[in-house]
Order: sequence, then C-alpha cells, then structure tokens
Amino acid sequence: MKKIVIALVLILSFALCQNVCAQDMIQIKGSDTLINLVQMLSEIYMQKNPGKYIAVTGGGSGTGVAALINDKCDIANASRLMKPKEVDQAARNGVSVNRVVIAMDGLSVITNGNSPIHQLTADEIGKIFRGEITNWSDVGGPDSSITLYGRQSNSGTFVFFRDAILKGDYSQNMNRMNGNAQIVEAVKQDVSGIGYVGVGYVKAVTGLNVLKVAARAGMSYASPLSSEDVKSGKYPISRPLNQYVNGTPSGDTKAFLEFELSPEGQKIVEEEGFFPIPLEYQEFNKKVGL
Repeated sequence: MKKIVIALVLILSFALCQNVCAQDMIQIKGSDTLINLVQMLSEIYMQKNPGKYIAVTGGGSGTGVAALINDKCDIANASRLMKPKEVDQAARNGVSVNRVVIAMDGLSVITNGNSPIHQLTADEIGKIFRGEITNWSDVGGPDSSITLYGRQSNSGTFVFFRDAILKGDYSQNMNRMNGNAQIVEAVKQDVSGIGYVGVGYVKAVTGLNVLKVAARAGMSYASPLSSEDVKSGKYPISRPLNQYVNGTPSGDTKAFLEFELSPEGQKIVEEEGFFPIPLEYQEFNKKVGL
C-alpha cells in the first residue's frame, strides 16, 4: 500500500509539474522561414534566463496564424502579413492582433550551381513560375525544360512570392515542397531547377546560384546577399519577417521579444543569415511598446 501511495504521489507531482511548465512556457508556432532563426534565439535566451522555457514549432505561416487566432500560441511566426479576414476572425475570437518585425529577408531565387543563369528580371521570374516561360533558352540559357520548386499553400513565402512576383497563379507543374531546406536540396540536385527560399537558407551554401534580380528590364540587378540592397529595397523581393501576438506584449513574452530586438538578438539574426531591421521597423515596433 505504501508503494502505491508513493507512486500516486509521484504521478500527481509529475502531472502538476507538466501543467505548470506548460502554463509558463512560451508557445511559438508558424513560419518555416523563421523556425531556425527563432529556435536559435530561443535557445540563447533560455541559456541566459534559467527557468524560462520556449517551444518553437513550424508548419508554415498559416499554421501559426491559425494558432494565434484560436489562442493556441503566444507568438505566431509569419513571413507574410496577416490577411484582413484573419485579423477579423481573430477579433471575433477575442484576440487583438499586434505585429512585431524581427528581421529582414531577401527572398532568394536560386538555380543549380552548374546553370549559366545568374540573373533575371522580376518579370522573367514571374513568367517562369506562372508557367509562361518553360525553357531556359527563353532567358539566355540552354535548350532545356525548366523544373519549378516552390512551397505549399500554407506557407507565407508561397503567398508573398505569388503576390509580389507572380501577380497570378503558380504553374500546375511546380513541385510543392514542405520547406526551404527541401527546395535547396532539390535545386542542388537538378541542373534544370529553379526555386525560391529565405536568404538565411542560402548563405555559405555551395552548389547553388543565388540570382541577382532587377525590378524591371533596364534597371540594375541587386543581390539578396547584400544587406544594403535588401534594406534599401533595391533588391525587389525584400520583405520583413514578422511575429504576431495577442494584445500588448507583457511578462515573459515581452521579455523574449525585447531580447530578439536587442543588439544581441539582432546580431543573432545576422549570424543566422538574415538582416537586422532598419530604423523604420524599429519605430514601427515602438507602437506595441517594444
């Protein structure tokens, strides 16, 4: 009987601990583009703050946004803006959405390292991914079919690239991959391939061409690897990387966001291959008390 009592006490203690830990843990869900960066930020934050816990999971921006709308996470990672209908749905659920910008991304268009294609205009890229250009010879390459690699529809990168560059629908022949890393590996193995990924996934990666892109024919080409080109907007596929929260950040959530935006946090952003936020977004974040 004594052993049974002890066992029950241990089980109850463990269950209580799990419940407390779950309540105290910051839950972050969403963007595949942001997951590696936010995991690194979380690991370093927890090392500096013993007893604080953060869980970071992916699934795409849509997954994170849905979790925030349904009050299932503290922070939603999103590589796109929330849609007005999503903000309205959140409000109906009692969730007051606030946006924080934590990094800048030069969304990178990549080809195989053996491809002679090193630069394209935004219009050419749009035509390629819409399926209007299907042979590399049409953009100065060899006479070979183009293989498309992109993301699935729950991805914020899928939405951003479609809206900013395609301004239409993706080709039905595009291979829809689960994440940035899968696109990188597919293009590395396919000399006819072209894909798009967050810049943090291509820095120091061999076997790829990271294309320079011109906003229009006749304009100068810019690189997503250049901090100045991305921050200034000269690179035409630049975008802010966002985190969404419910209401004005407070407590542990606010402390973590402040760490991400601190000089130390922004240095980690650079080390992970992305770019620190410029002054305009520093001012923007002040609107939510950060």
